[in-house]
Amino acid sequence: MPDIYRLLTEDDTSAFCHKVSEALGKGWGLYGDPTYAFDAARGVMRCAQAVVKTIDTPYTPDMKLGEQ
Repeated sequence: MPDIYRLLTEDDTSAFCHKVSEALGKGWGLYGDPTYAFDAARGVMRCAQAVVKTIDTPYTPDMKLGEQ
């Protein structure tokens, strides 16, 4: 069974927390620590969190990872 990987990103607002919480609720697991960076072009902080999930089907590049 292969693992699939996603990097969730969002502005540093509750929307980021909701995005990560939704992924966890769908069986994704945290992978590493969250990261933060300043988006100078937009003047906001951005967050990122990697998540992984083991799936029963073979991975293909055309998969919609968020639908797994």
